[in-house]
Amino acid sequence: MSITEEIEKRKTFGIISHPDAGKTTLTEKLLLFGGAIQSAGAVKSNKIKMHARSDWMEIEKQRGISVATSVMAFDYKNKKINILDTPGHQDFAEDTYRTLTAVDSVIMVIDCVKGVEIQTEKLMEVCRMRNTPVMCFINKLDREGRDPYDLLDEIEEKLNIKVRPLSWPVSMGKTFKGVYSLYNQSLYLFEPSKSKVEDEGLKIGDINDPRIDEHIGESDAAQLREDVELIEGVYPEFDTKEYLAGKVAPVFFGSAVNNFGVRELLDCFIDLAPSPLPRETEERVIVPEEKKFSGFVFKIHANMDPNHRNRIAFVRVCAGKFQRGSNYHHVRANKKIRFSNATAFMAQEKEIVDEAWPGDIVGLYDTGNLKIGDTLSEGEGGMYKGIPSFSPEIFKEVINKDAMKTKQLEKGLNQLMEEGVAQLFTYELGSRKVVGTVGILQFEVIQHRLKNEYGASCDFTPINLFKACWIDSDDPKKLKEFVDSKSRHIARDKEGKLVFMAESRSWLSMVQDNFPDIRFHFTSEF
Repeated sequence: MSITEEIEKRKTFGIISHPDAGKTTLTEKLLLFGGAIQSAGAVKSNKIKMHARSDWMEIEKQRGISVATSVMAFDYKNKKINILDTPGHQDFAEDTYRTLTAVDSVIMVIDCVKGVEIQTEKLMEVCRMRNTPVMCFINKLDREGRDPYDLLDEIEEKLNIKVRPLSWPVSMGKTFKGVYSLYNQSLYLFEPSKSKVEDEGLKIGDINDPRIDEHIGESDAAQLREDVELIEGVYPEFDTKEYLAGKVAPVFFGSAVNNFGVRELLDCFIDLAPSPLPRETEERVIVPEEKKFSGFVFKIHANMDPNHRNRIAFVRVCAGKFQRGSNYHHVRANKKIRFSNATAFMAQEKEIVDEAWPGDIVGLYDTGNLKIGDTLSEGEGGMYKGIPSFSPEIFKEVINKDAMKTKQLEKGLNQLMEEGVAQLFTYELGSRKVVGTVGILQFEVIQHRLKNEYGASCDFTPINLFKACWIDSDDPKKLKEFVDSKSRHIARDKEGKLVFMAESRSWLSMVQDNFPDIRFHFTSEF
């Protein structure tokens, strides 16, 4: 098969939402429809031992939330689907933002009861930065939710994107009867089932077909016809180009936990969603059809298998063909690296892959050479652009609870920081270690993983810090003078870069005024 055919086959997308909107459940059901799994696991259940396939970390199973991006691949109707299931919780937003750089489109899950929530708005802003095509799945139709028209208006207003319903619900909550697909004129009747996939829909061909009345009753049939007429009159005809440009979001309705509405979403998705797109490096735009391989690291995960202390870098293939065992150019380090172990993912389950094409996500076993944002290529320089980096908002000092396990704690902290879950700063005086995060829940996750994966116990004590500022200067002498004069407030990050730990906004402002030759940066990339 040619590279063009391989690219056309692939659809790589992320699933995003506010916490608890049903994102991980939808991921499960997509895998179920794709035949990748035989039965779905419950995300939140004490009785059911089998947990959601994409939540594989121990803490995810306990809390019923996703705290890391999971990568899964399956085949459906001659297409290769790559799903990236992201954390919904805002405390793990950094992982989600980075993941959005590795996808070509997204499916946004919205709870029909709660509507658009704050985290959804933030995620949408990241999508808009890259004009990422967005599909909306309004979930939990089996519950008493808000009026569908109100939900559509709210999506347009809060997310600043036009919408176009491609399916429409027949009632809601206890009287929910099904969904009518405006995309392929089919009626799908609702039968609650958490484990089996829904039947093929009833092909109608015409909204006035009398069979609709037979299946859902005259009253609901009349309401459906009225709704469809209103939709066709109010919303412009669906334009695929507008969707691909990120200007209009097709909307689907369903109940993921009951496997309902998922098939229509998946069928439309493989018809409409973009195949792998061109991407920018510092030097030029790279198109997927190029012969030479290139890709970038958007995530690193340690200990995916706790029995083997492995570290895996997730690489998005952007162009050319990746081949296991080949030597590739590590652009940042300017050296060649050979990857004899390359894997494809089904959440925690992995299989060795010999080759991968644009759009695919490859896991590379790494001993510490790779960092988030690194570019790999067949010789060409130029890093891929647009991997966001955040300045921490919450700081806590690490207190070692077991002096006998100091080495384990240091190793664990270093490896977890390389995953990008948080940032570690070590003070020059006294070697105090401080962890900075964007959310409070991350400390709980770090603590849990240190204990379970490294056997290290620690506490986190809050400290009074406003900002960690990376510093540099054109005058090495002035920089040394500054570091000497502020030695109590100087730390180094895990890369060894100098960082000024500012205790308040006003004090930072005063220090900046007093030392005009020193540059203060709020991100480590400068």
